[in-house]
Amino acid sequence: MSNHMPLPMAGSAKALAKELMNLQEEPVEGFKITLVEENNLYDWQVAIFGPPGTLYQGGYFKAHIRFPGDYPYSPPSFRFLSHIWHPNVYENGEVCISILHAPIDDPQAGELPQERWNPTQNVRTILMSVISLLNEPNTFSPANVDASIMFRDWRERKSTKYEDYVKQQVRDSQREADRDGVVVPTTVEEYCVKTTVAQESESSLNVEEFYDEDIDICGDDDEDMQDVESD
Repeated sequence: MSNHMPLPMAGSAKALAKELMNLQEEPVEGFKITLVEENNLYDWQVAIFGPPGTLYQGGYFKAHIRFPGDYPYSPPSFRFLSHIWHPNVYENGEVCISILHAPIDDPQAGELPQERWNPTQNVRTILMSVISLLNEPNTFSPANVDASIMFRDWRERKSTKYEDYVKQQVRDSQREADRDGVVVPTTVEEYCVKTTVAQESESSLNVEEFYDEDIDICGDDDEDMQDVESD
């Protein structure tokens, strides 16, 4: 056992630990969040459940959120691990959404500065934005042009290709849910309660566990950030 004093948490790690605990205590409907590795607060795995009444109903889509060392001053990245056909998702799974864009003034980007990331945002607002994007894609600046065209044709009742693509992905995702032992909510009542995973118990995060000299809390910066209280 080491005789060294444990390292203090970086400000970003404290903010992330607090957000993770809040999300465990008050989960966002339609999501399940875990750490990719128990000793790393900067990589989260997310399970997204398709909202009832939408094309994605019954779907189970995995995603990865990676946080920078200066979070919440810089936005995290959000990438789908499951294949998802959507106008605002790149082929590599990265989500193109204003809230995840760095807060710079770029007139060519077609976005207002207030639509971009700012330190008052948090994981909860990101998740809600992703669900909103699934239901209402932005076809004006698509990441997947083909999906955008298909979506417009589907919305204008010209073709069912978009619906066919999405429903096939939902069926594929349900097989993965079965392999993972995940119960996917399919009704509003199920969707609005905490989702359970077979043979897995929910546990609250112990922040003190992250005051450990072996934890990889940043990787790039040895200086602690100012602690940021999240909403």
